[in-house]
Amino acid sequence: MLELQPAEDIRANTTVRIDAYGFERRGDFDSYKEMMNQYVDVLNRRSMRWSKLLQEKPHVEKNFTDMHRTFPDNILFKSKAEPGMQKALFNVLLAYGHHNPTVGYCQGMNFIAGYLMIITKDEEKSFWLMDALVGRILPDYYTPAMLGLKTDQEVLGELVKVKAPAVGQLMAQYPGIWTLVVSRWFICLYIDVLPIETVLRVWDCLFYEGSKVLFRVALTLILHHQAEILRARSLPDVCECFKQITSGAFTLDCHTFMQKIFTEPKSLSMSTVDKLREKRRQQILKEESGQP
Repeated sequence: MLELQPAEDIRANTTVRIDAYGFERRGDFDSYKEMMNQYVDVLNRRSMRWSKLLQEKPHVEKNFTDMHRTFPDNILFKSKAEPGMQKALFNVLLAYGHHNPTVGYCQGMNFIAGYLMIITKDEEKSFWLMDALVGRILPDYYTPAMLGLKTDQEVLGELVKVKAPAVGQLMAQYPGIWTLVVSRWFICLYIDVLPIETVLRVWDCLFYEGSKVLFRVALTLILHHQAEILRARSLPDVCECFKQITSGAFTLDCHTFMQKIFTEPKSLSMSTVDKLREKRRQQILKEESGQP
């Protein structure tokens, strides 16, 4: 579990509206603050549940070029910020590159490590959480060929054909569309796509239930906004629509959103995901090797 540990209050000497994690909130601070005032009770309840679970099961199991681009709007990552979050981020990424030379460093990992540092404020904890994500939960996402990422984009397309056939039919008109609209969702694990509180809740589920949670989130966004998606009349329209559906009241209310991801897409087993992955993986390998 990722514990919510607010950063030190560094807002006293600035007029910029900043959340507890150091991110500037220019347009939605008031609605975010209102949501958080209600959400604190939920956080307290969930914290108690996680504490009880961890007491019962101490080991929870299932039953560089990019440094200056990492969260440029977060005051914790500015060059003069203390206690040197950029340096800590560099240490985690460097250590992981040595630990897993097959992966090394891949674009997108800086955001994942940065998020973990914001929450844990501990290099070692961030390192091991990152190892769980990159090495175990999403093993082929960050390899040079990114085969896991390519596969899961296609798997989502297959799931949409079943869960939202009209949207699937629309998307089929545009070859390669899933790479355009959801690659950032998956490679960054919804960082800078969904509101931070929502991402943290998604990650709780990701660590505990595995990668099928990524599909539940994507399917919920698509199902909830399929009317808007179906109004798209061109490729640019589709791409713009997929940018818009990740923001607004639906995703900001993280508690309700998390309830929706387990109800709106309905049944979605890991075995179904694995079968689709194997099918799409083989097809991608065949296409990339030039086989007919």
